[in-house]
Amino acid sequence: MKAAKPVSHLTSGRLLARNTVWNLLGQLLPMAVGIVAIPLLIRGIGVARFGVLSLAWIIIGYFSLFDLGIGRALTKLLADRIAAQEEHVIPSLVWTSLLLLFLLGLFGGLVTLLISPWLVQRTLKIPQTLQTETLHAFFLLAVSIPLVTITSGLRGILEGLQRFRILNLIRIPMGIFSFGGPLLVLPFSTSLVPVVGILVGGRLIGGMAHLFACFYALPAFRHSFVLKRSLVLRLFKFGGWMTVSNLISPIMIYMDRFLIGALLSVSAVAYYTAPFDVVTRLTIIPAAVAGVLFPAFALSLVQDPNRAALLLSRGVKYVFLALFPIVLVIVTLAPEALRLWLGAAFSVNASSVLRWLAAAVLVNSLAQLPFTLIQGAGRPDITAKLHLLELPIYLFALSLLVRDQGIEGAAIAWAARATLDAVLLFFLAHRLLPLRREFLLKLGVAAVSGLLLLYVGTLPDSPAWKAVVLLLGLFAFGVVGWFWCLAPEERAFMLRAHENSQTNTDPNRKVLAESGSD
Repeated sequence: MKAAKPVSHLTSGRLLARNTVWNLLGQLLPMAVGIVAIPLLIRGIGVARFGVLSLAWIIIGYFSLFDLGIGRALTKLLADRIAAQEEHVIPSLVWTSLLLLFLLGLFGGLVTLLISPWLVQRTLKIPQTLQTETLHAFFLLAVSIPLVTITSGLRGILEGLQRFRILNLIRIPMGIFSFGGPLLVLPFSTSLVPVVGILVGGRLIGGMAHLFACFYALPAFRHSFVLKRSLVLRLFKFGGWMTVSNLISPIMIYMDRFLIGALLSVSAVAYYTAPFDVVTRLTIIPAAVAGVLFPAFALSLVQDPNRAALLLSRGVKYVFLALFPIVLVIVTLAPEALRLWLGAAFSVNASSVLRWLAAAVLVNSLAQLPFTLIQGAGRPDITAKLHLLELPIYLFALSLLVRDQGIEGAAIAWAARATLDAVLLFFLAHRLLPLRREFLLKLGVAAVSGLLLLYVGTLPDSPAWKAVVLLLGLFAFGVVGWFWCLAPEERAFMLRAHENSQTNTDPNRKVLAESGSD
């Protein structure tokens, strides 16, 4: 069975690095297509219909909530069974999970069918002329919910098997089709029904592709149809706590905009939302790493906790090394970047917001790794309870700071919540899996030094001094990162990789290398 590869293989650094690159490509390429496709869609179907289509995209994205975290639970439990060499129970785990996901999808689809008239005709401000086609489009979305929930389970199987290459070879065309598919309808119709219909058709094709990929990666899946009632409680217990986190996280992410709109103005929402939406795109980097490490944590925690600790420390280190230079550039050049992108008004009103949020995203990105470790250890209840604790504190601080300091206060509240969350998550991860003191010391020094350097980047006013500070800061970061953050074996690996790439790209050097090997 292909799932029975040794744990050392499924948690090897080379495999995890390749999987992370695939995850990044799976998110970046569809985003690039969206940048080109969205203006064409707006011109083709109009602003009002595009608004409804945006809601359709959001609904398709949030359909995963109907799986109650079972897709993620399947990844965790599958990794556990592989680590324990209990491959014989995998078919029952997979089929039981998929049956539950199908039933939950049916329930979610029925609920959506029932509430769609209320949403379209009363809740959402849909123009009267678009209500009929919008309602039909929502009916199509409701019918597709079982397909989406089952696909989340099939994706969980591939993640548990560390098959991120094939997973993203499916995800990339699916993501591109989500933006480009509606363009295929425009020569024939601008109605929402065929536009949403082609999105649902794309999901059907993607679901079938996931199914065949699972058949290939896990042959026992197609040969043994087994259901086990005893697994239901374990799946719901793990997935239920995951759902709590999934429900609370969007509230903490988006509530600031509602409060700004209620306490300040709609214009203030725009000044806050534009920098927020841009800087939070950086979280695709830690998300790509965390997605790969989740099944690796689950595997290594069963047989080799020291390996799990090493994966955590390296994951945190690489995320910091990748993100900090970008954040330093953003913080230093925030006024100039906003002026160039959105105009002088945004530069004046949103520069401090962008700076606070950029620093917060850096801290939040580091926190995603202990968050993933805790859930990989089978303790999603810890992260869910932590979110329940943070929510009222954050909302109270947010309301006070928005009243007192406007949109900058909202950014400060978001940064404070991210910092508190990171500190608590690292503390809880340390309690769960004692981390090396050297790692914790380096993490603390790097975090404090990095935040101080970000503060220094906000001090210069003239472009010349900003350039000087930025160049010196990046040079110091590069030296410290190379000699202090990276271990000798990591530096040696990068040098070998660089030499190999040079040999492969330079024909003369390649010939010399081959003649020398003879």
